Amino acid sequence: MKLEAREKFSFLQLAHYLARIDNDYGEKEREIILEYCAEMGIENDEDFDIEEFSLEGTLKDFKSDKSKKIVILELMILIHADDKFDLKERELISKINDSFKLSSENLEFCSQWGKGVAALYSQGKLFINGE
Repeated sequence: MKLEAREKFSFLQLAHYLARIDNDYGEKEREIILEYCAEMGIENDEDFDIEEFSLEGTLKDFKSDKSKKIVILELMILIHADDKFDLKERELISKINDSFKLSSENLEFCSQWGKGVAALYSQGKLFINGE
C-alpha cells in the first residue's frame, strides 16, 4: 500500500515477469501475486504477456528509494515462494537491484528476509487450512 498508483501496476507487471522468468509459474507464485493484488487494492492481470513486457520501461516507474526497496523486498518473497532461487531469477533480481542503484549487500539481506517471510507465509497457510 506504500506504492503510488502507477507503481502498483508496474510492480504487478514486474511480479508477473519474475514469476515466469524460470518457465515455472506455479500455484505458490500465483497465490503470492493474488496477495499482492489484495494488499494493493488492484485487479490481477491474468493476461500478462511476457513477450510484450519492457523491464527497462517498468523499472523507470519507481522513483523513490523507498519504493525501490519495497519492490526488492516483495520480489524476494515471490522468488522464495517455491523454495527455488533459479539462475534466471538471480540474474533478474540483480539487474533490478543494479538499475535501482542499491548495494549488493542490500540484495543479500533482502533475499534472507524474503526467504523467511515466504516460509512464515507457508506455515500460516498450513495452520489456517488445517493441513
